[in-house]
Amino acid sequence: MNCLVVDDEKLALELLEDNVRQVPFLNLAASCRNAVDALSALQENKIDLIFLDIRMPGLNGLEFIQTIQKSPLVILVTAFEHHALEAFNLNAVDYLVKPVAFTRFLAAANKAHDIFTLRQISQQPAAGPANDHIFVNAGYSLVKVRLDDILFIEGLRDYVRINLNNGQIVTTRLSMRSLEEKLDAELFMRVHKSFIIALDKIEAVQKYRLVIKGREIPVGESYRNILQTYITERNI
Repeated sequence: MNCLVVDDEKLALELLEDNVRQVPFLNLAASCRNAVDALSALQENKIDLIFLDIRMPGLNGLEFIQTIQKSPLVILVTAFEHHALEAFNLNAVDYLVKPVAFTRFLAAANKAHDIFTLRQISQQPAAGPANDHIFVNAGYSLVKVRLDDILFIEGLRDYVRINLNNGQIVTTRLSMRSLEEKLDAELFMRVHKSFIIALDKIEAVQKYRLVIKGREIPVGESYRNILQTYITERNI
């Protein structure tokens, strides 16, 4: 993610620059001491994320956000707590109060990275007959996953595990619902709150479970009827 840092205080600006350099998925594209220079930096660089001070001479940070038509993601960094509501109304990703510990900075950066990744995925066409793959965020990369290779997808608390035919597992920080919406309903089915399966990989079906490549997958009660309908239509 290309970052712009904006702060009128020299030491605060240098600290932000140093923090950005320590995060593998962040790239420091530009840094500025005021909002006017920041506007120029936005025109000259592709910026995905701004770390922005609020109290600056001339145009302050909140006013700066409102001047941008297509704003990148913004994390506000300020010494004052009482701007939090305004930050929320301007859809800021996070609100950091100085002095900012690196662990807190990293948590905000991770949050922005998750939102950035979801935006990228949402801009891709939904999987359908003409599409044979999807891209998912794994670590700090977008990984291509062929639909034919997917056996089943298992949802964990904050992640999903995409189990592939070759034994590989791709772990990505997405919700089951968002991933389900990307998959072709003719190829994949949700059979449990924690499982989506590839229909053509089913080996056996029982009332409360099915088997894919020797792995028993539970079938949730609320999903049994739709699975049974699918099986009945293909029963000879």
